[in-house]
Amino acid sequence: MTPRIFSLIASAVFLLIALGHALRLLFGWHITVGNIVVPVWMSWIGLAIAGYLAYQGFRLSRRIRSEVKVFGK
Repeated sequence: MTPRIFSLIASAVFLLIALGHALRLLFGWHITVGNIVVPVWMSWIGLAIAGYLAYQGFRLSRRIRSEVKVFGK
């Protein structure tokens, strides 16, 4: 697996996680783990972190692609 493919797959996974957090915030879904109710504010943090990681991963894959064109690999 090339580094570009890996970063694209990881970015897509983080994007799906960010989408899940966004949907939870949009629809007001409640999440319970065992007997603990997960607060909604945790989805804001999860959305920010997963969104940032997805953005950086897509940026990295684009940079890897441009480096490959420059070096002719």
